[in-house]
Amino acid sequence: MTDRSSDDALLDAARTLDAADPLHGHLDAFADAPGVTAYLDGNSLGRPLRDIPDKLAAFVRDDWGTRLIRSWDEQWMALPMELGDRIGHVALGAAAGQTVVADSTSVLIYKLMRAALRQAQGPNGAKAQGPNGAKTQGPNGAKAQGPNGAKAQGLNGDEGQGRRTEIVIEAGNFPTDRFLAEGVAAETGMTLRWIEPDPVLGVTVADVEAVVSDRTALVSLSHVDYRSGALADMPAITAAVHDAGALMMWDLCHSVGVVPMQLDEWGVDMAVGCTYKYLNGGPGSPAFAYLRRDLQGVLRQPIQGWWSAADIFAMGPEYEPSSDIRQLLSGTPPVTSMLAMQGMLDLIEQSTIEAVRAKSQSLTDLAVRAYDELLAPIGVRLLSPRDSALRGGHVTIGHPDFRAVTARLWADGIIPDFRFPDGIRLGLSPLSTSHRETVTGVLAVRDALASDDR
Repeated sequence: MTDRSSDDALLDAARTLDAADPLHGHLDAFADAPGVTAYLDGNSLGRPLRDIPDKLAAFVRDDWGTRLIRSWDEQWMALPMELGDRIGHVALGAAAGQTVVADSTSVLIYKLMRAALRQAQGPNGAKAQGPNGAKTQGPNGAKAQGPNGAKAQGLNGDEGQGRRTEIVIEAGNFPTDRFLAEGVAAETGMTLRWIEPDPVLGVTVADVEAVVSDRTALVSLSHVDYRSGALADMPAITAAVHDAGALMMWDLCHSVGVVPMQLDEWGVDMAVGCTYKYLNGGPGSPAFAYLRRDLQGVLRQPIQGWWSAADIFAMGPEYEPSSDIRQLLSGTPPVTSMLAMQGMLDLIEQSTIEAVRAKSQSLTDLAVRAYDELLAPIGVRLLSPRDSALRGGHVTIGHPDFRAVTARLWADGIIPDFRFPDGIRLGLSPLSTSHRETVTGVLAVRDALASDDR
C-alpha cells in the first residue's frame, strides 16, 4: 500500500496557509476555467479577471461605439502615459512621467538599446555600414555572434580607442534580449560581451564586475531569470554598471507585478517589461518602457513615428521629437489591448506589491517543500534557488521525461509550463493562485511521472 501521509500533510499545510492568507479573497476576482484543476502558468499568461467581458462590452458600447473618434481627445491620447504612470506607481517605484505603455517587449528593447548606443557613440559614432548601405557585418566579416563567436566591430575593425564599444548581456538571457543585442551590435559595430553565470543562481554583482570596463556602453540583464527564477540584485548591479560609466537596462518581464522594486531610488537608467504575465493584460497586451527623467531628451530612439513628435498634429516637414516620455512612442497605441491590465493594477494597488511578494514567497516555499517530499526522491532536480529571497515568482524543476509529463498534465487539467530541454516551471501568480492549487499541481507531477501512460 502506498504511503500517502506526506500528501495529507502537504494538503493540510496548504489549507492552513490559505486560511491565514490575507489575499485569499482575491481568488474570486478571476474568471473560472472549466476543466482546469490547477493553473500553474501565471508567469507566462495571467488569468483574466471575472469582470473583463463586461468592461470590454462597455468599451465597445460607450467609449468606441458612442463617443467614436471623440474618445481620442477625451481619453485615449493620454492613455499610454497615464497607464505607464499607474504601472510606475503600483509596481516599479517610479515617479510619474517616466513610464509609457506601447509596442511589444521586443520593439521597446530595440528602441532603448539603439538609443543608448547612439548616445555612447556620439553623433558621429561608428556605424556597421559600408559605403553601399547597411550591412550586418563589418569590413572584415565579423558578426555579432554567441559567447564563443566572432564580435561585431567598427568600420575599421577597431574596438574602441577611447569610445565605448561594448554591450554586456547574459549568455542565457531570454532569446529576444539576446537576438536583439546581436542585431543591434551588427547594426552599430559594437562588440558583445557575454556573462555566463551559474544557471540556477543567476547573474551576480561579481559576474558583472568581471566583465564591465571603460569600453562598456550598455549592460542589459533580466531582473528575474526566465528559466530558474533567480532574482538579480538590481540596486547593486546597477551601481556596479554606473561605476564603470555605462548605462543599465533591465528586462522586468518576470518580475513586474510580483517583485517590489524601486527604479528611481536605485538609479536605473531604463527598463522594459510585458503586461500579460503578472499584470494579466491578456495575450499580446502591449509592453511598457521606463526611461529615467534626466535621460529623456538626451537619448533618442530610432523609430521616429508621428506619436513621438513634439506636436503630433503639426504634420510638419521634419521630425522634432517630444522631450518627455512620449518620445518612446512611434505609432498609434493599441487602446483595446490596454484595457484588461487596468483592473489587475487596481487589485495589486489594493493588495500592495509588498503583500503580493509575501504571498509569492509563501507559495514558492510550499512548492519547494512539496518538491523535497514528493519529487526529489524520484530523481527530479530543483533548478531554482532554494532561498525565496533569491527567486522571483516561479519554481523550476527538471526531469528527462517532463515533455511527455507536461502533455499528460495538460490533458488532465493541470497546467504548468514546459521549458526546453527538460524543465517544468511552476508559475505561481499570487493573486490568482492558492496554496492548495500549488500542492495539487506538484502531486499531479509526481503521479504523472509514476504513470505508464506518458
